[in-house]
Amino acid sequence: MSRVVLVTGGSRGIGYGIAKCFAACGDTVIINAREDTATLAKAVDELKLAGGNAHGFVADLADYEKARELYRNIKAAHGPVGVLVNNAGTAHYGLFTDMQLCDIQGVLANNLHATLNVSHLAVPDMVRAKSGCIINITSVWGITGASCEVVYSTAKAAVIGFTKALAKELGPSGIRVNAIACGAFDTRMNAQLSQEEKNAFAEDIPLGRFGYPGEAGALAVYMASAEYLTGQVVPLDGGLV
Repeated sequence: MSRVVLVTGGSRGIGYGIAKCFAACGDTVIINAREDTATLAKAVDELKLAGGNAHGFVADLADYEKARELYRNIKAAHGPVGVLVNNAGTAHYGLFTDMQLCDIQGVLANNLHATLNVSHLAVPDMVRAKSGCIINITSVWGITGASCEVVYSTAKAAVIGFTKALAKELGPSGIRVNAIACGAFDTRMNAQLSQEEKNAFAEDIPLGRFGYPGEAGALAVYMASAEYLTGQVVPLDGGLV
């Protein structure tokens, strides 16, 4: 049976890899972008070619009212979301003491508040249906912490706590909540690294390479169908931590 799957930040990177895997399952896949309409439209076309009934929306999910409008539009057109993948997020590399307040607030908003907002909107329909799956995309830095990514690590650690707590709260309603803690992936988020820096980083990864977005997608599809899996944070990092 086709599911309604919302992948936030699904127009590129890990989110797109996840959306593509759900599209290949024949699901109705909804993706969003904050402002890049061209990349969003291209991604939707590619998802349709992958086999999914794909649709794209522009929305800044860190803004609760915009997130509410997005969810209302999805529900009116396709029905309530059955699988929510909270992937949207941004990174900031630099010393904590050099960050401006707007940088700190932006990282928290895009990585944590967006996850809370969309989950808050999707959960009531899942509770009514006594069914649903939420998959939060976090980072291994949320587990170990990372120098020069202090606020990003903080936000991703909060997402891990949110995952574990929400899983306990929603379990009796038949809703499962899990997280994927991604390591270094070959995406635009790591594009600021030089090839030499990437090679040096890869040497610290037991599998010797960066991850690919489709690998996160394969794990997310499995999680969406693993009926006895909840409250878990699964590192997808090539053995880094």
